[in-house]
Amino acid sequence: MISGKNGSAPSLRRVVLCLLLPGLGGLVFARTPLTTPSDLGMKVVTTKKTTSQDDSFIIAPAKDLALQPENVRKADALADFVDGIRLEENAEMESALAAYQRVLNFDPGLSELAQRVAVLLSRQEDYPRAIDVLKDAIKARPKEAGPYLQLAFIYAKYLRKTDQAVKYANQAIALDPLNFEAYQRLYEIEAAAGAPQKALLALDRAANVKSDDAGFWIRLGKLYATIIFKSETEPKPEELKRVNGFFEKAVARAGEDSAALKEVADYYAASQQIQEAIPLYLKVLELQPDDLNAREKLATGFVLTNQRDKAIQMLEEIIKKQPEKYQPYELLAQLFDEAGRALERANQSEQAKAVFAKAAANYEQTLLINPARANTYLRLAELLIVPLKDSERATKVLNDARQRFPGVPEFTYFLAIALREAKHPQQAVTVFEEALNEAQLANDEVLNARFYFDYGAAADQAGLYDKAADLFRKSIALDPANSAEAYNYVAFMWAEHNLHLDEAEEMVGRALQFDPNNGAYLDTLGWIHYRKGKFEDALNELLRAAQNLTRPDPIVLEHIGDACAKLNRGPQALDFWQKAIALSPENKTLAEKIEKTKTTISKGPPGKINRID
Repeated sequence: MISGKNGSAPSLRRVVLCLLLPGLGGLVFARTPLTTPSDLGMKVVTTKKTTSQDDSFIIAPAKDLALQPENVRKADALADFVDGIRLEENAEMESALAAYQRVLNFDPGLSELAQRVAVLLSRQEDYPRAIDVLKDAIKARPKEAGPYLQLAFIYAKYLRKTDQAVKYANQAIALDPLNFEAYQRLYEIEAAAGAPQKALLALDRAANVKSDDAGFWIRLGKLYATIIFKSETEPKPEELKRVNGFFEKAVARAGEDSAALKEVADYYAASQQIQEAIPLYLKVLELQPDDLNAREKLATGFVLTNQRDKAIQMLEEIIKKQPEKYQPYELLAQLFDEAGRALERANQSEQAKAVFAKAAANYEQTLLINPARANTYLRLAELLIVPLKDSERATKVLNDARQRFPGVPEFTYFLAIALREAKHPQQAVTVFEEALNEAQLANDEVLNARFYFDYGAAADQAGLYDKAADLFRKSIALDPANSAEAYNYVAFMWAEHNLHLDEAEEMVGRALQFDPNNGAYLDTLGWIHYRKGKFEDALNELLRAAQNLTRPDPIVLEHIGDACAKLNRGPQALDFWQKAIALSPENKTLAEKIEKTKTTISKGPPGKINRID
């Protein structure tokens, strides 16, 4: 092609050499420059060594070096063509057109150059000259369809002469019946002229062509689809069936052309024919496993169209037929994962856990078939750590991932979290430090506020309170706008271990500035008052905390009981502790407090019981 992308001239840097092929009169781009003397029409003559000469060669003129008149004209045309490209690139359009015209004077049958010149002239509204150039090209090369299509475009769009435009479009079809652009041009001409039935006849002609090009049928199907889906009403079944037929022809001819298959799958997905789209997307992923776009469309398309259950059913059917393919398992896992999160949002935790277990099982099957799926390890680990609370199993998965993908900080980071949640805090701190070093070496984005928060929580569990506080400060510094949770964590940690209570009170005060009615933050403030011996203040804040929580919390209830006990309100303390242990039956320390208080109350003298209103 002489014209570049979007009709612009090709860059001179991309032109290695333009030459005229003798006897053909056509311009082509040669990929290899003429670099040897013989290529330049010169002879290599070797001479014998003399006393004054080294072994060498002398370039002697070829006998036929002198250009014949015809070759002079060819050379001039070549120079004009190169000059025209340069001038067009510099936006000197009049000079470029003059140079191109001199080339066409030499050979008017240069079809692509003629079309380019016609485009440039049309932009200047010089339609007569544009038409003359194209007609000269047709006279010189009457079997080239391109100039006819360009004429059809000019007559239809600029001159509004539909009959002539239709005539030239039909001539292009006759010359090249497999060129879909000709049928599309004819369709557009008739449609613009207000003749929709004639426009459809043009597409009917294309439908009867015997083409083995998948792209031909895809373009025809897309054009028909724009027609039947244009109105607000649903297309008729027979219309949809006809359009589908074109895409079926495309699939039959696409072979392993993943781009063509994906286009067809996109059509089926867009028209909500999910059952037809899924096998095609799976085929695309089989040919291009890393096509994230296709994977996302398949994994999220069902949710967006509210057809998750149907998608799950179809994927399970595909797995029965093709159990050796990993893609259906992974897609099914993603759908179960999303379904589980929807159930969580609806507060159906038990049902959500069962669905998450299905997601995890399918992720595991994916990795058995194809262990090279790095992101699948992370998805599985996140499921095991958070909703399924099986951190020991997550640790095994992540250790396997680290062996397969060494030096990837995300795997090390997730492993550290899994170890922390599995109550191995010392190991977790060690692995967090490894993740930190890996991320620094890789300049990875893992080192964000959340990373330092998670690391700080592990250091707290390991008893490294000063280190934990430093890590939380880093988290706060990296994301001060979302630092309330970090402030509260440090404050509660210090209160829990009776450390830095004034600074702890200041920290939780900053957290409460973000969210004044947060039950967890109010509990921390109440517990700091408790540690300072301000038991009435503590009880007031702790009761506020309980009121602001969406559900009863065993820690808050235990704290209220502790404050009541310090205020010598034993029965009330026992009441709150019993509520707490009902939610946390494994709390042995709380169980001992309950038994001790029961004994104290049973042995004490009868008297008036202070009540908490």
